[in-house]
Amino acid sequence: MIEKIKNENMDLLFEAILTLETVEDCYKFFDDLCTHIELKSFAQRLQVAKQLDEHRVYNSIVNETGASTATISRVNRSLRDGNDGYNLVFERLREKEIID
Repeated sequence: MIEKIKNENMDLLFEAILTLETVEDCYKFFDDLCTHIELKSFAQRLQVAKQLDEHRVYNSIVNETGASTATISRVNRSLRDGNDGYNLVFERLREKEIID
């Protein structure tokens, strides 16, 4: 799946993201790069993934995040059959004690 999006432009984007050092840097860059709706969508998907990782049920996730069941299903498929990106991030956030 990664091969479908892999190209020089994506490499540059990810290299640019890797230069960000603080949460404030991220706010500045992503506010310039994305619309507020896009950013809220990314944040919502991450929150959905976190709650799925905590074994929360769909109804609870819908109520707490406002995400549609279609979004929850898509995120769940990524957690189950994806590239392990969510799990990688969650593991690193736990190491930094940012999440439980």
